[in-house]
Amino acid sequence: MLRRKITAAFMLYALILPMAVFARTPKVEIYEAPQEVIDKIKAEGTGENSQVMKTMSYLADVIGGRLTNSPNMKRANEWTRDTMASWGLKNAKLEAWGPWGRGWSLEEFSAQITEPQGQPVIAYPKAWSPSTDGAVTGPVIKMDVKTEEDLAKYKGKLKGAIVFVGNEREIKADFDGMGKRFTAEDLLKMADAPDPALAPRRGGGNRFDPNSPQFQEFMKQRALQAQAMNMLIDEGAAVMVDNSSNGSGGTVFVSGAAVAGDPPKSIEDIFGGRLSAWSKEAESHMLPQMTMATEDYNRIVRMMDTGTDVTMTVNIKTRYYDDDLMGYNTVAEIPGTDPTLKDEIVMLGGHLDSWHSAGGATDNGAGCAVAMEAVRILMATGLKPRRTIRVGLWSGEEQGLNGSQAYVKQHFGAVEGGGGRLARLLGGGSGGKLVTQPDYNRFSAYYNMDNGTGQFRGVYLQGNSEVAPIFRQWMQPFGEWGVSTLTLENTGGTDHLSFDGIGLPGFQFIQDPIEYSTRTHHSNQDNYDRLQPEDLKRNAVIMAAFVYQTAMMDGKIPRKAPPGGAQ
Repeated sequence: MLRRKITAAFMLYALILPMAVFARTPKVEIYEAPQEVIDKIKAEGTGENSQVMKTMSYLADVIGGRLTNSPNMKRANEWTRDTMASWGLKNAKLEAWGPWGRGWSLEEFSAQITEPQGQPVIAYPKAWSPSTDGAVTGPVIKMDVKTEEDLAKYKGKLKGAIVFVGNEREIKADFDGMGKRFTAEDLLKMADAPDPALAPRRGGGNRFDPNSPQFQEFMKQRALQAQAMNMLIDEGAAVMVDNSSNGSGGTVFVSGAAVAGDPPKSIEDIFGGRLSAWSKEAESHMLPQMTMATEDYNRIVRMMDTGTDVTMTVNIKTRYYDDDLMGYNTVAEIPGTDPTLKDEIVMLGGHLDSWHSAGGATDNGAGCAVAMEAVRILMATGLKPRRTIRVGLWSGEEQGLNGSQAYVKQHFGAVEGGGGRLARLLGGGSGGKLVTQPDYNRFSAYYNMDNGTGQFRGVYLQGNSEVAPIFRQWMQPFGEWGVSTLTLENTGGTDHLSFDGIGLPGFQFIQDPIEYSTRTHHSNQDNYDRLQPEDLKRNAVIMAAFVYQTAMMDGKIPRKAPPGGAQ
């Protein structure tokens, strides 16, 4: 017992020690909400009045998966708008962005082995996959292509076939369990991380150097993949099947359909001109396709390895929607009350779109429900923010932060020129010129949640050390919940980057990982049952407190130097 106490005391000291890195005087005076205000927020968000799980159930259970531009996505936009309006938020509306691409939904699906004996399999069609011609029955063929010469082996053999295009994947016993929370050591490592702007680039060079053997092998494999898929279409294969890239126990990690095209000859061909599955023109360059759970995929491959002929029956019935190619974000506001500051903006949110194989609970219904609950708490407690608080629930995040990037460009600004993403991949590009909108200078901060169901443990500062003293103070009332860590580290892959990319303060909270990468992220297990209710309630309270205090400060949240120059 004594040893545990000494260890705990040492780790507490280790967590506090990195605070010295951030121990500088902030450029703005810190507003700290009175304890009675924090207590009111906690009571409303963690007590019987909490609505976060009710919101989550409707999003994940009733509406379900919310693929960008699908009918379910539009339904979610409209339901979140109407729900927040019923709570008293103002200017609740949908804001269009695009045009982007067609919608898609799955209407029917079944897949099973029919020979040598009947056996259903766990699988899921890929988003934007075309339909089969009713229920199709055909031989299973494993296509193993390592060279162009291998393609010739399948000439004349693929018509009507169910073609497996991936390899077996080994599954090991999970002795440690999928669910994880950050340990004190994990959090200390984050707190000790250096400013990402000063960190050396990993890899020591441009990974897309056309003269490197790695790049040449990468291009060779991409060309083979293109040739193989073209062959499947030309030969009349019935269905293309790949193996789930992760997961076990019937978990399927599935995303968008692959589109055939000419074999790429340069990196520009890969990143600069490919058809996307949601483009209407892509339909003639695809065949029906699905991803299968690894246990079933492996079994069928092993059966064929013994010389056994395997037959499957697959029925994929999907529908495309071309009537409205625009995407939509849901926005709503709590108007500011200060005559001087009410036109300034504090934002919070998450992405409302999801993939299609489950209810989109942890990715990212949870983030949207928490953001909605945070503003509901502020409304229910009667608090009067000085600045306007605006919620943004984005679509198109899964296909490249599309909704939030369009919103930021329209309302705040954009970096123009500089060669874009491809130029940066190739190690070039000037970084471009920042062109701002009038609201750029009225913006204070954006707070995002999009790392699953886990509880907040702190904040990724995105290299903005000036905000550390402010956030350190705001975390103190939640220390009993283990909210204690600030890291200069960047974290990527979600919508705060749309704000951070033009020099606006945009932050993602550090969250306990729980089962995010191991079970739920982009999988058929991303459902309500995988949520942690107490974590979500606490997250809504913390987000409400951060947003409210940001809205109450005399000054705006400090900013990093903007990219390029402003005009």
